[in-house]
Amino acid sequence: MASHSINLPKPSCQLLHIPSKTLDHVRGFCLLQRNVSFPRHAFLQLLQNGFIRDSPILRVSNQTVDSNTQAFDVPILTSSQAIERLRENRESYKGKQKFLAMYSSVFGGITTDPSAMVIPIDDHMVHRGHGVFDTAAITDGHLYELDQHLNRILKSASMAKINLPFDRESIRRILIQTVSASKCQIGSLRYWLSAGPGDFQLSPSGCHQSALYAIVIQDQSPFVSKGVKVVTSTIPIKPPQFATMKSVNYLPNVLSKMEAEENGAFAAIWLDHDGFIAEGPNMNVAFVTKEKDLIMPYFDKILSGCTANRVLSLAECLVREGKLNGVKVGDVTVEQGKQADEMMLIGSGILVRPVVQWDAQIIGDGKEGPVTLALLNLILEDMKAGPPSVRVPVM
Repeated sequence: MASHSINLPKPSCQLLHIPSKTLDHVRGFCLLQRNVSFPRHAFLQLLQNGFIRDSPILRVSNQTVDSNTQAFDVPILTSSQAIERLRENRESYKGKQKFLAMYSSVFGGITTDPSAMVIPIDDHMVHRGHGVFDTAAITDGHLYELDQHLNRILKSASMAKINLPFDRESIRRILIQTVSASKCQIGSLRYWLSAGPGDFQLSPSGCHQSALYAIVIQDQSPFVSKGVKVVTSTIPIKPPQFATMKSVNYLPNVLSKMEAEENGAFAAIWLDHDGFIAEGPNMNVAFVTKEKDLIMPYFDKILSGCTANRVLSLAECLVREGKLNGVKVGDVTVEQGKQADEMMLIGSGILVRPVVQWDAQIIGDGKEGPVTLALLNLILEDMKAGPPSVRVPVM
């Protein structure tokens, strides 16, 4: 078969023009290199595809295109220099939360140095979202509902097809020892099970070992009882298979929370695919009906909240006291929710938070409801003096 070749013109020098968006990419790349060269054929392809326009930027010769953009050197650091920069970066940021201790199965121990609280970038939890997590509150040197949260993360790991790096009892001991090493009295323990580090492929088949990470966060912020506003979320809810699993894929949750904040609200409420009330971005929702029943949506399509389940149990005290007629779970329509006497958000990070407005609808009389506040007090008391089944000593 005869071959054909195309002889392109060979300008000794000519000015090319690229659009502002392309220019931004070129500038960003040039910041990483002192001498940037581009093959001539690459810019001819840009020209052919219409990317090169009217602003003179780069000069083309027969061999390369050289950038005149000012550049700087990116240093190559030793491990000790990198660690020192991590430490400087961490010390320069002052947030409300303090990170007191971290366990990593990758380095097989606990560190109390925040600059060393890192995970490998090739961990599949980082670049593929193949990981699950959970949280337990720390109060007066006790972990609250540790076993309930531990059972849930093990269930989530099974759903996510993540093999356990240790058995349940070993994981439990590691979590308790991490909190003990932190000496934290008030805060939270957050922990993850990951497919582990290994490579950047889609499948975790190259991950030689799953990983466990845990961090102790000191947070002195008190739980707030002031009523908040919520809105209806326009961000699509996750399908039940993923909504019932506490995975690290929280982008829909993040966007839902941002949507609420953009509208001057505390949280956005998801509806399920049948139009019933589902949950908030990281909390359950419950209502007190006009018949004085506490009702919470079914957990079959949403995350089964540990705090929410504890609230359902503690609410029986209010039934015995005559403050509630009953406690149940079931489908709740938006109309029923907005017409309820009380509405509340429930989660380990907020405990029980009154809702006084949903979209334009005022809930009840627009004030924090008595049942909601009573449930908050019951949870706070339970955290301080509850039975051993919900309070695990760590000191």
